[in-house]
Amino acid sequence: MWLDERGRSEIDRLVEALGREEIHRLSGKPVDLTPCLYRCAWFQAHMPEIWQKTAKTAEVHGVLVHKLTGEWVTSTASADPMGLLDMVKQDWSDTLIDVIGLKRAQLPELVRPGQRIAMLTKAASQATGLPQDVMVIAGGGDGQCAGTGANVFEKGRAYINLGTAVVSGSFGETYAFDPAFRTMNAVAERGYIYESCQRTGTFLVNWLVEQLFNVEAGKNPQIFKTLEAEAAQSPIGANGLALVPYWSGCMTPYWDPNARGIIAGLTASHRRGDVYRALLEGIALEQAIVTGRIGQITGPIDHFVAIGGGAASDLWCQIIADATGRKVLRSTTVEASSLGAAIAAAHGAGWYASVTEAARAMAGAITKSFLPDQKAQARYAELANIYADLWPSLSKWNARMAAFAQGASP
Repeated sequence: MWLDERGRSEIDRLVEALGREEIHRLSGKPVDLTPCLYRCAWFQAHMPEIWQKTAKTAEVHGVLVHKLTGEWVTSTASADPMGLLDMVKQDWSDTLIDVIGLKRAQLPELVRPGQRIAMLTKAASQATGLPQDVMVIAGGGDGQCAGTGANVFEKGRAYINLGTAVVSGSFGETYAFDPAFRTMNAVAERGYIYESCQRTGTFLVNWLVEQLFNVEAGKNPQIFKTLEAEAAQSPIGANGLALVPYWSGCMTPYWDPNARGIIAGLTASHRRGDVYRALLEGIALEQAIVTGRIGQITGPIDHFVAIGGGAASDLWCQIIADATGRKVLRSTTVEASSLGAAIAAAHGAGWYASVTEAARAMAGAITKSFLPDQKAQARYAELANIYADLWPSLSKWNARMAAFAQGASP
């Protein structure tokens, strides 16, 4: 599972063995702790005897399919986040599995999302209470499923999930890779999702409210509307305040697990509305930077479909529209990942001829549109130029402070 951090010690070893660029080219994933590749390397290094005699290893989708059907089969859209897939060949990469001491026989068979796998076994039927004639159909990872649930297949569209993390993705049929995104298999018959990810989204909102503002959000849910009203009174640039949202490290575009958050420019005249606005703006500016890069490489993106809990914020949606220069469309879909999995199932059940046809029929309606304001967009373009220099300028200081905090000499 990606949450297991034991692979951290193996990253440098694999980079030395294969090269950072080659790992990225093959797997579509920049070197980062998230892919299971590095956990597999940890097992090889620290538990070699168990690793060599392991019959099968799989990600969660593959394990669940086995428990339900008795088969070792998984979706290419669930296998690829492991970081072991050759994204061009759509098959396990001999190079990547060899370097971690695995053999093909230890890995599940691969099928495309939306493909029927098998019916439930009798034992699975009894354990779950489901009828034995229930079909198990290949799905995908939560991000790719969210894209399908937001019908990301429309021209010029990207989804943006303003959830615990902020994840965005657009669709294309051509393989591409770049540090601005990680390349995932789409939950569809073909194609890829070019995905950006900020580790802290509404998680950071809640942290700010509870840890800095000392308000228990559960007992005072009105606090978010109050803060939004206060932040709306703060001008673009939050009265000279900038926030870099790397509280849990950075994925796109720097891929630095040791990155840390920054609140820069504080003065005695700042109020909590300024800090709250700086948070919303920091996440929006991060998205503007990576979306611009993704658009240059993979094709134009002219609008977002906003999903997730943060999409309920009018202020945040408008800031994203102004900062990115792209329309933001709020969808009625709340649980887009679950809907995307259901869309794949609808195709597998024969209700629709393709996953993309099912997505067009089943995706939620648009309830509100946020259009970029020309003056605000120009102002945010100026701010983005300043913001883009902040982390590169402070990254060395961050590394020294991190070492100091761990007891090392800076």
